[in-house]
Parts: sequence; structure tokens; C-alpha cells
Amino acid sequence: MRYISGALALGAALVLGSLATTAQAADAPVHNSIRTGGLYAPTELVMTVGQGETRATATVERAVTLSCMPGATGSHPNPKAACAQLRSASGDFAKVTGTGTERMCTKIWNPVVVTADGVWEGRRVSYTYTYPNSCMMDAAQQSVFRF
Repeated sequence: MRYISGALALGAALVLGSLATTAQAADAPVHNSIRTGGLYAPTELVMTVGQGETRATATVERAVTLSCMPGATGSHPNPKAACAQLRSASGDFAKVTGTGTERMCTKIWNPVVVTADGVWEGRRVSYTYTYPNSCMMDAAQQSVFRF
């Protein structure tokens, strides 16, 4: 009789112990290791300026990072102006790399290549533009590649 009651007590203890462990596991918070990014679509860019005719042959002279969401940050010297210019162009780099002044520049061919790679508002971006020379790049009056 003593063995039967001991076996019943042991069985009850095991059942109650497993129920308590299951209840604690169900109440434990779930940690999700995937970063959702919050309310904003990700905007993270790496931009370069280099000497050369194409992206493949250019020697990179300067490179910066730019993040526009939720705030303008990065190693870009003026991230707020660069993000504002990109927002006004809806992230279209072709709209910010054209020439926009009457500045006089020489016709010397000394190409400068600018690139932008990363994500703009959740959309993958890979952009390259070649200016004829640094004077033409400076004359474009844009903040995005002014670093």
C-alpha cells in the first residue's frame, strides 16, 4: 500500500511539475531577432565620388554613408540637405545629378564618377553618373554628392 501511494504521489508531482513548466513557458515573452524597422521604410545609402570614366575603372576618392529615416544621419557632411533633396526628387538620383546653373566650365575631359548604392524607402538602389569634370559636378548645385 505504501508503494502504491508513493507511486501516486510521484506521478502527481510529475504531472503538476510539467504543467507548471508549460504555463511558465507560455507566459514567457517571445523575442524576435528580426529587425522590423518600425514605422519607416529603410533608407540607407553608401555614396562615392571618384576619378574615372566608369564605375568599374574609377578610383574612389571619397565615400560617405547617408540614412534618411527616421532622421537624417550618417557620415555625409550635410545629411539633412541631402535627404531633403532626395525626398523632393522622390529618390530619383537622375533628377539630382543634372547641371542646373549657368556656370562656365572648361571642356576638359577629366571624368568624375558618382555612385549611390543601398536602399531608398525600402527599394534597392544602384546608381552611377559620370560628370565630364569636377567643375561640371560642382555646377550641378546639388547637396547629395557634395562631400
